[in-house]
Amino acid sequence: MNTQLKLRVAEKKAIAEGIVLLELISCDGADLPAFTAGSHLQIELPGGHSRAYSLCNDPAERHRYQLAVNLDAASRGGSRAVHEAIHAGDTVEAREPNNLFALEESAPHSVLFAGGIGITPMLSMVRRLQALGSRWELHYSTRSASRCAFLDELTTGELAKQSRLYFDDGARLDIRKALAATQEGTHLYVCGPAGFIDAVLGAAKNLGWSEERLHSERFSAHPVEASGNQAFKLVLERSGLTLDVPADRSVMSVLLEAGIDLPFSCEQGVCGTCITDVLEGRPDHRDQCLDEGMRQQCFTPCCSRSLDGLLRIDL
Repeated sequence: MNTQLKLRVAEKKAIAEGIVLLELISCDGADLPAFTAGSHLQIELPGGHSRAYSLCNDPAERHRYQLAVNLDAASRGGSRAVHEAIHAGDTVEAREPNNLFALEESAPHSVLFAGGIGITPMLSMVRRLQALGSRWELHYSTRSASRCAFLDELTTGELAKQSRLYFDDGARLDIRKALAATQEGTHLYVCGPAGFIDAVLGAAKNLGWSEERLHSERFSAHPVEASGNQAFKLVLERSGLTLDVPADRSVMSVLLEAGIDLPFSCEQGVCGTCITDVLEGRPDHRDQCLDEGMRQQCFTPCCSRSLDGLLRIDL
């Protein structure tokens, strides 16, 4: 997962209002590491930023990675660097693709909901489902047709028949109606703005969908109440260090100050870049990316803390 890749920007083009598509290829012409539907790629950007973006091309492709990036008005430097500082022909460094939003390929039917730039992992998923001959349907909501990424492909290409598009200035998505029409055993996937994800998951739960059939990926986290934060000691097993984590500082900031080179990106617990194994103690999980199984053995130091006075981690 931490393998470093050197990639060349083979193409950069606008595909919708505020959205650019990057095509990245190997600098030496070799096949790229394989990825699975729902994976993201962590790339190093001009200005010292490191960001994770979902791969949107067909997982069967080994000659390229494609990323669609929306220019966020509240950008902290990531999306703005992609739009303004990266150009065709540039070389960028990245880490091998990682997947925290995996597709359940054995499901009898899949229903996918995308809001805005949340279409990126979904496009990779539906391409994989199409290749498998699986049953699926896509519901994609954007503000307008001008802000709809991959509009032509989803309205006239081979994916069009099972894709439904909705615009704020036109037909609106009826989430409950879309869910009620699905068959038993269907798995649900949703990605997009927090409010959109909450609405889709809330509707599914109200209809009796079980948790194991619900899958989501967030680009930003819900606000976390920090007034009750407690200080604790952080023991780094491999480094042999014991660090004090004050109540008003994150684990990540303490690690970086101590010279620990741990990759990170979102700083909100949504991308999974900084996931670290826990050896002793009970983490105070504040992430939005780990499932219950992963929470038994690891945590995200960018935002999570400790419920105990001591937390021992594998660093």
